[in-house]
Amino acid sequence: QVQLVESGGGLVQAGGSLRLSCAASGRTFSSYVIGWFRQAPGTEREFVSTIRWSDGNTKYADSAKGRFTISRDNAKNTVYLQMNSLKPEDTAVYYCAGRQGLSYYSSAFYPYWGQGTQVTVSS
Repeated sequence: QVQLVESGGGLVQAGGSLRLSCAASGRTFSSYVIGWFRQAPGTEREFVSTIRWSDGNTKYADSAKGRFTISRDNAKNTVYLQMNSLKPEDTAVYYCAGRQGLSYYSSAFYPYWGQGTQVTVSS
């Protein structure tokens, strides 16, 4: 059973930084893609970034490019999302998600999800 556990959310001022962590367990993740999605109140869950565990290939939403960096630590089975230059519009619950195979931008393709971590950016 795949388990994904997020941590690292919190309250930060605009322009600040946070690092989210997603600890993965239950499988060997070499064939998996791990992604970050976010959902603000009243909106749909949206793609932020993904990383392919096998080779570290990454994808980013336009809103994340240049500000967010996704990475993985194989020894810890953990994926990170370093978020810099945060803006109030980044406020959302951030979810870690996983799937085998290809990376998709749609959350519908990911069967495994963490419980989410709240990120609040004040202006």
